[in-house]
Amino acid sequence: MVTYSKNEMVGITQLGKSLGAYLDKINNKTLSKLTIIRRNKPEAVLIDIDEYEKLQRAYDLLEQKEIENILSNMTKEEKKVSHPKIIEFEI
Repeated sequence: MVTYSKNEMVGITQLGKSLGAYLDKINNKTLSKLTIIRRNKPEAVLIDIDEYEKLQRAYDLLEQKEIENILSNMTKEEKKVSHPKIIEFEI
């Protein structure tokens, strides 16, 4: 579970008043993330664009690996399926 320190949380009203200052803190790495609170509940997280792009690349690689595993398992299962032998009867 992700935890958030008090300085990493901001209410949506305060964010609206000081968005530029918070963006500066994210961009200069004073804050690694900023959790946006609405109605006393975390709604979103603001992160640096470089960090977001790294996360997206990692997600894309993981998704690609999962697809490769599914295809690999399908191929293995197809090889395991044997065709029934044809038995000839003499009448």
